[in-house]
Amino acid sequence: MPDTYTQIHIHCVFAVKFRKSVITAEWKDRLYKYITGIVQNQGHKMLAINGMPDHIHMFFGMRPAQSLSDLMRIVKGESSEWINMERLTSSLFRWQEGYGAFSYTKKEIPVVCNYIHNQEEHHKKEHFLKEYESLLNEFGVEYKKEFLFQALVD
Repeated sequence: MPDTYTQIHIHCVFAVKFRKSVITAEWKDRLYKYITGIVQNQGHKMLAINGMPDHIHMFFGMRPAQSLSDLMRIVKGESSEWINMERLTSSLFRWQEGYGAFSYTKKEIPVVCNYIHNQEEHHKKEHFLKEYESLLNEFGVEYKKEFLFQALVD
């Protein structure tokens, strides 16, 4: 019987609601392990995960049995539920709606993994929104600035 063969590598970026900087050093590794477990339980392979207090980058090998939108709904829903159950933030935790997703070839895996693993260094030089817009522009994704990840307005 014929089988399905794929090689799909996806880099997703998603942010905390209003880009609040609430992911702390004390529990970020636990969060990354939890999200990795979700991704792997859905049949995909996590290649790299890291982020900053207000957003996360994850890079994974994706199996075509599930849509990306379904996977991201599960990742964001289950991880926010876990954060709230563990009471890791002082108020209700939520992810911002939407995400960015970018595909890469097999030969680009080491570069993307290195980029994700070095987020702290990268963000000493570049702000999150500038980084995100650069990704959108690099991949030719049309967007409207007013619909990018919202910051909390005081």
